[in-house]
Amino acid sequence: MPTALGAITGMELRDIEIFLTLAEELHFGRTAERLHVSQARVSQSIKKQERHVGAALFERTSRAVRLTTIGTRLHGDLRQAYELIRTGLATASGTAQGTHGALRLGVIGAMGNEIRPLTEAFTARHPSCSVEVAEFHFGDPFAALRADDVDLQVMWLPVREKDLTHGPVVRTEGRALAVPEASDLALRRTVSLEDLAGRLTPDPGPETWLREMFPTTTPNGHPIRRGPRARTCHELLALVAAGQVVSPVNAHFGRYYAYPGVVFRPIHDAPPTEWSLVWRTDRETPLIRTFARLTQAHPH
Repeated sequence: MPTALGAITGMELRDIEIFLTLAEELHFGRTAERLHVSQARVSQSIKKQERHVGAALFERTSRAVRLTTIGTRLHGDLRQAYELIRTGLATASGTAQGTHGALRLGVIGAMGNEIRPLTEAFTARHPSCSVEVAEFHFGDPFAALRADDVDLQVMWLPVREKDLTHGPVVRTEGRALAVPEASDLALRRTVSLEDLAGRLTPDPGPETWLREMFPTTTPNGHPIRRGPRARTCHELLALVAAGQVVSPVNAHFGRYYAYPGVVFRPIHDAPPTEWSLVWRTDRETPLIRTFARLTQAHPH
């Protein structure tokens, strides 16, 4: 006796779709209309499947169409398999087009919340996608990206690493100076980059990327001294609170970090910070490109 499972092999996907639709409609005309094919095409397909199985799949009378016992069993086998096939094809197509899967996004501190409208817009537009946010520290800014722990990161510009690509700007903001509560600068409403002359700021270490935030001289060329090194936001704030350094930070920093003994003052003549998407050039994927395209159209 032929088995229903054995009938799956050798059947084209369109024939399976015709069989399943006819099993639901139990009417050749309605099946043809639903699938936008001719009624003759439906009849030919069913006859071909019955020859392949070696038994009738439907009982046909002038008044009704019904599944046979073998047809009922085949319908149960094929329905589940067909849904798996459709899901698999949809997933593969979505992945290829960048509209399916989890995007791993690296952020510093509170930047994940700052760009939350962007990530929410992305998942709303592409429900089969998700964004997994992971924090990285400025003391080792490229490690997670190069270790493939994240797909892309949000970083301030410029990024001059030869193996990395930076895409659209996702946020622009000003800068502030974190100063000890007892500092003379804490008494001012705003400060200038020239106020850094002769003062200690955190040592950024060897990363050229960090020197954009921690310059060695003021705009007029006066040297800025180096103090202890900070590798994380909390290490930096602890140094400021202890009176060991003053530190430039991005403007949003003060909205999230209320730290005892630390005061934030806007730097009125600092250049704006541009935050951009950054990813490994050799690991660019359709999902990264889809997210990057959305950022170009999204206000920031």
